[in-house]
Parts: sequence; structure tokens; C-alpha cells
Amino acid sequence: MTRPIYLDYNATTPVDPRVVEAMLPCFTEHFGNPSSRTHAYGWAAAALVDDARRRVAAALGVQPEEVIFTSGATEANNLALKGTALAQAQRGRHIVTCATEHKAVLDPCRTLAAQGFSLTVLGVDRFGRVEPPQVVDALRDDTILVSLMLANNEIGTLHPVAEVAALCRQRGVLVHCDATQAVGKIPVNAAALGVDLLSLSAHKFYGPKGVGALVVRQRHRRGALVPLVEGGGHEQGLRSGTLNVPGIVGCARALELAVADCEGEAQRLHTLRNRLREGILGRLDGVVENGHPVERLPNTLSLSFEGVDGAALLVGLRELAVSPGSACTSADPRPSHVLEALGLPRHLAHATLRFSLGRPTTEEEVTAAVDIVVRHVQQLRRATGRR
Repeated sequence: MTRPIYLDYNATTPVDPRVVEAMLPCFTEHFGNPSSRTHAYGWAAAALVDDARRRVAAALGVQPEEVIFTSGATEANNLALKGTALAQAQRGRHIVTCATEHKAVLDPCRTLAAQGFSLTVLGVDRFGRVEPPQVVDALRDDTILVSLMLANNEIGTLHPVAEVAALCRQRGVLVHCDATQAVGKIPVNAAALGVDLLSLSAHKFYGPKGVGALVVRQRHRRGALVPLVEGGGHEQGLRSGTLNVPGIVGCARALELAVADCEGEAQRLHTLRNRLREGILGRLDGVVENGHPVERLPNTLSLSFEGVDGAALLVGLRELAVSPGSACTSADPRPSHVLEALGLPRHLAHATLRFSLGRPTTEEEVTAAVDIVVRHVQQLRRATGRR
């Protein structure tokens, strides 16, 4: 059976062979526990972690001690949100976030709300964007944290995080940024963004699954963040547990490679995405494009198709690996919360495909994808009597 064309790189990416090569010695030769401080095996593993931390920090424009390794962005988001809320509860109990955030942000925020914190969820415009004045208007005397993603995982829209962070800093409010979808696709510099906390996950930029990081800036250090996982005091006491040395090494190598090729790859993917967009829109009417026309990721295209059944649309596309939205919510029969926040009608939200291109994507695959989508939508419309 021929494998489908993979256009779901926002869900996950294959591990780059160069990353695998960097990781392999950690499984057999440098297998020591980096917390074993009394012998050479532990020292060698600790040296690899220290080197990886420096590399990740350099790629993100921060200091090595500001990088806390986690199991991925979901854990990093939970640590940032719950850890800050618990630490800052005496100062205030109000948190601000956005309706189109990933569930790894929205769910922890709702848990905190159930525990007595006050939560404001900002709406977005029709492009899925929050503007800085909205955030400022939502701030209160007891606001302790604003959480705003850099790039949306479903529609690719970019938020003006740097401007929001500057305004929040003037008011003494901390800012967390889920940069999971942005890292490796656009330049991401935590210092330039001015955020206090920033989350990322290696499997989004051709690194291994099960590893990520939370950047915790120096101005938001001990006493300002309560650990969620205790039992050994690892990662400066903020995330206990034996370190995943192969994953950490792979994360650092993948990030270096992604950053080094970011500009050229972004332009290539932008060109391919536009070819995909123009190919489909040029041959089908009744197609709605979701997301900001300019302030968006270069690889992401979200399209909603009039006159087709949503379930039939996705199930019939066996030649393509695409998704209706976030991979983390694909088992949920309800429409995407992101598309609902845009004000998209329910029938269109159900008939939406997210195409996300990646490093292995070719012109031939894009051309074939256009033909497959057009043919399938036309067949579905004919079956319902629509031409």
C-alpha cells in the first residue's frame, strides 16, 4: 500500500537523521545518569546535558541557566501556568489568556479557575488575532500572568507577543508564551520577545518526542515558580526526575539545525504553501481560508469547504495525511475551538482541513495534493447535488 502524502507537520515531524546521529551515543556509550556525580559515566552524561543547555539557550537568545528541560511543551505549559499561579497567589489570582490557545494552556487555566483563580479568556478577530489594547484592557490590579501563544497551531496566525509583553512589563504582569509551533518556523528569541516564560517541544522541529523545555527568565526565578514535579531537586529544583539525556541532546541538535536554516526554509515553505493555496482556490469555489493573510506561519494553510460533509471530507482523503485541526483534539467530535473563536459557522468548522508543510515536502507532493483535494471535494459535492 502506497503511503499517503504527509502534510501534517504541525502535528509532528520526523526526526532528522543528523539528530539521530547525535543521540545514538547517549543510548550505549554515554548512558550514565547525569546526577551521578561520583564517577566518569555520570560526568560524561552531565557534560552532554550542559552542552545541550548552552546550545538551546544560544538558539533562543537566553542564558543556559534559564533553560529547564521538560518532557515537552504540555508539561512546560503546565509548569509555567500552575507554577506561577501557586507561587504568586498571595499577590493576585487573575490570569489572562486567549480563546485560540492550545488545550495545553486552556485546560490548566480552567483547572486553576476551578481552584479559585479568576480567568479572563480573550476573544480574537476574524483572523484569529489578539491586539495589544485588548490585553491591556483585561489587566486588573490582581493580574499575575498573561499567557499568549506566538503562533496558532491550527490556522498559523501570529500574535503580537513582543508588544503585549512590553505593555505587561510596565504593569508588573508576567507573560508566558507557548512558542511550540513557532520555533524552527520563524525566528524566536525569548529575550527579544520580552516574555518571562516560553515553552517549546522538540518533536515540532525534527527532534525526538518526549522532550522540550521551559525558558524561565532570570527576573522570574526561585520563589516565583512552584515546581509541579518533586523528588530530587533536578533542573534547579523546578522539575525533578532523571534527565532524558538522549532526548535533550536531540532537542539541542534539532533546534540548532532548524535555526540555522530557518530563513531559507521559511521562504521555500511559503512558496509551496501559496502554490497549494492557489491551486485549490483556483479550481474550487466555496472555499474559505482561515487565519491572518500576512501575520502567519509560512507552512500552514487552513481551508473550509462549503457543500461537503466534514466526516466524509477527511475520511475520503486516504491519499493525504492531513488533519481537521490540532492533533491533540482530533478525537473530539466537536468543532475546533479555534475555528469557533473565529466565528466560523459550525458546518464550515466541521468541513475544515489543516495542511502543514515541512522540510521533506516537495513541489510534486503539493501538485498531487491539489489534484487529490479538488477531485475529492468535487465528488462529494456531486453526491449531494451541488456542482
